[in-house]
Amino acid sequence: MSTHSNAKSVVISGASTGIGRACALHLDQQGLRVFAGVRKQADADDLQQAASSRLTPIFINVTDTSTIATAAEQVGSALQGSGLTGLVNNAGVAFGGPLEFLPIEKFKIQFDINVIGQVAVTQAFLPLLRQAQGRVINMSSVSGRIAMPFIGPYAASKFALEALTDSLRVELKPWGIKVISIEPGAIKTPIWRKSLAEADAMIEELPPQAEILYGPAMERFRKIVARTGETGISAEVVAKTVAEALLTARPKTRYLIGRDAKIGAFLGRFLPDRLRDWVVLQRRG
Repeated sequence: MSTHSNAKSVVISGASTGIGRACALHLDQQGLRVFAGVRKQADADDLQQAASSRLTPIFINVTDTSTIATAAEQVGSALQGSGLTGLVNNAGVAFGGPLEFLPIEKFKIQFDINVIGQVAVTQAFLPLLRQAQGRVINMSSVSGRIAMPFIGPYAASKFALEALTDSLRVELKPWGIKVISIEPGAIKTPIWRKSLAEADAMIEELPPQAEILYGPAMERFRKIVARTGETGISAEVVAKTVAEALLTARPKTRYLIGRDAKIGAFLGRFLPDRLRDWVVLQRRG
């Protein structure tokens, strides 16, 4: 029998970089048995070098149901009937640009990964979570409460994830499975560098009228996103919150992380739409 069979256990999708990696390493340090979802062998090797022997990489592409099923089977076999303590649905991407010109294919990819993929992973691991009255933790964002211009696809995916979290929380209550939303603000994470690179490539392919209509506004917002990736709070702060949500006896249903997240949530909840729009438009890069 594995020496780790009695440890609390958690599956984390999108654990190669950023928040997912920080969660994997922090929870490993807390003594949990971590199954870290990655897509590349190099990322698996890197995590294993940085973590203890408890951490096990598993290969998950959230848009490929066969990899999800294989990962669930691997985890179930490793746990030997003890059940899964937690699932952290962290995998995600961020696409942006003016909705008028955004390629529909990008929108589909955004939802395939950030929404449908999260449901697919949750479905696969729920039998193991039910065995241990485990917890589902969805990595949302303050963008799931208030949508900024030029990141409409990303915000829409997070609004959808918030809705799914609310539905799932009630549906799974009879089995003692808690479902929790993590809502960070600006975080230092590679997702924003990747998003800017994607946006820059897309902008180059937009028709000339896109630059005429949206050029100055897009450039201002680009600076805001670039600053987000440089000055946001660290992914380790989010990881500590995830650990609290996973391990505390009475977790909150939602965790806002960061001053900007709390401000954004306030704006989204209490300000009239037109006043909120005015506040958003005052932002400068």
